[in-house]
Amino acid sequence: MSHSNTARMLAYWEARCAGGNGPPRSSIDPLGFADIVSQVFMIGRERAGVFPFRLAGALLDDLHRGPLMGLSFTHLWAADDRPRLQAVIEASLRNQAPLLLHAQGRSIDGNLARIEILLAPLASGKGGIERLLGFYQPVSPLFRLKDQKIERLFLLEAVLAGAVEAATPVMRLASLDGRRVA
Repeated sequence: MSHSNTARMLAYWEARCAGGNGPPRSSIDPLGFADIVSQVFMIGRERAGVFPFRLAGALLDDLHRGPLMGLSFTHLWAADDRPRLQAVIEASLRNQAPLLLHAQGRSIDGNLARIEILLAPLASGKGGIERLLGFYQPVSPLFRLKDQKIERLFLLEAVLAGAVEAATPVMRLASLDGRRVA
């Protein structure tokens, strides 16, 4: 389940899609989401696996060691998560489908905050997909970071166009009359 702001950004993107294709970059107007524009960013694709920030809202720069302009989006993530992250972003671009990432941000002292990140493909003037509109929504209180910057992001789950792909298996315990049965 997405945060209402994330759902709002996804609806904004979907309203601009034409015939199942990602909307053109030129159709994105920051006035359409002015109250949350500090949470918006845009990344490009230089080559496979390299996604530099083209724009980054003030919230992203504040939460990380900003400014982020020019830095690859994948460098914010733990090294072990980068190959999988690169693969799901490439799938998002290839399928012209939005991608929802559930992440945990960790400060240098180990303080944690949960973040929901939306990536939605945008078409270039030539019709190809070369950029992604991004949205960064904290889903836990940021005071948990104790005024520290997020040092690293950890991928908890990636959801591509309705298909859930868990980063790690979810363990569930079942009990009957107080005894564990599964």
